[in-house]
Amino acid sequence: MAARTRAANRYYSGPLSDHFDGSLFFNPEGRPPARFTDLLKWQLSGGRSKWPAAWPSPYPQAKPEQRIEGAALRLTMVGHASLLIQTAGLNILTDPVWSERASPFGSAGPKRVNAPGIAFCDLPPIDLVLLSHNHYDHLDLATLKRLKQSHDPMVITPLGNDAIIGTAVPGMRVSAHDWGDSVEVASDGIIHIEPVHHWSARGGRDRRMALWAGFVIDTAGGKVYFAGDTGFHGGTNYRRMAEKHGWFRLAILPIGAYEPRWFMAPQHQNPAEAVQGMRLCGAVHAAGCHWGTFQLTDEPIEEPAQKLAEALAAEGISPERFRAMRPGEAWDVPPPGQGTQPGQTRWLHNANPPRSLP
Repeated sequence: MAARTRAANRYYSGPLSDHFDGSLFFNPEGRPPARFTDLLKWQLSGGRSKWPAAWPSPYPQAKPEQRIEGAALRLTMVGHASLLIQTAGLNILTDPVWSERASPFGSAGPKRVNAPGIAFCDLPPIDLVLLSHNHYDHLDLATLKRLKQSHDPMVITPLGNDAIIGTAVPGMRVSAHDWGDSVEVASDGIIHIEPVHHWSARGGRDRRMALWAGFVIDTAGGKVYFAGDTGFHGGTNYRRMAEKHGWFRLAILPIGAYEPRWFMAPQHQNPAEAVQGMRLCGAVHAAGCHWGTFQLTDEPIEEPAQKLAEALAAEGISPERFRAMRPGEAWDVPPPGQGTQPGQTRWLHNANPPRSLP
């Protein structure tokens, strides 16, 4: 019986764990994705805001430097959850999507309302791709094929996603891992694969067959937390990150795709929850992503940035510490202690002294 159950998963077969039942992955003490009847109820509710057909970024397309060395840290927004992280001589892309639609169909599904913040031909040499899960707005096979041809990066992803990529992009270097695993990169870098509260599917018959995750990038530039896509889950995973990693120079957190709350709350946090997540995980700075490029949910296009500003003001946190990033925007993230006022980081949970930075 156990063998037949494991065989039902087309992407992964492995031992049972606190988040894998032998067939499907799940969120420990969490909530599963909504039922199909709930999806229909939401889609027929009529609460969807109308987005503009085009919403250009105020920033021109960026032309990144080839490398950012040492402890400097530069973040450039491509769009949605796609960002370029440059530090310690590494060029890292998160959830890269350069396609016009976040969809399995070329002529249907969510269409981008602004151009990628970096033209594909202007990318610097890409060393790593951090791929959080297999939803179409995060795992774009067309973009991965282009990256394979032009850059041949290593893709680090949670369990099961390697089967999807390996079939569609032969020869792509993919390293698949469980929550809690760590991967050494370059001479002194480490990528940690960490739990978030989400789910996965490419269609109607493969729900939760591949794992979802966030990542911690630990280099000479300090620790960067990319949460991928996540619900707040009572702050459980943010507290876990603080306990395990101490503090973060930067957290990249989703702030969009959160309405209606009755449907989205378990899987997509809202801006106020993102601010709480910043505080709970001990992030000195944060960048907001997962908004303003593909309309996935009901909220107006500008609302995530507005709600983020309100939440920061309510918590007494400078808006320069948590930016709602727009495509083409590049941010040289200050070293810890620079650009903050005395006492602003007293709330860091279990914060270790910052490492010495030049």
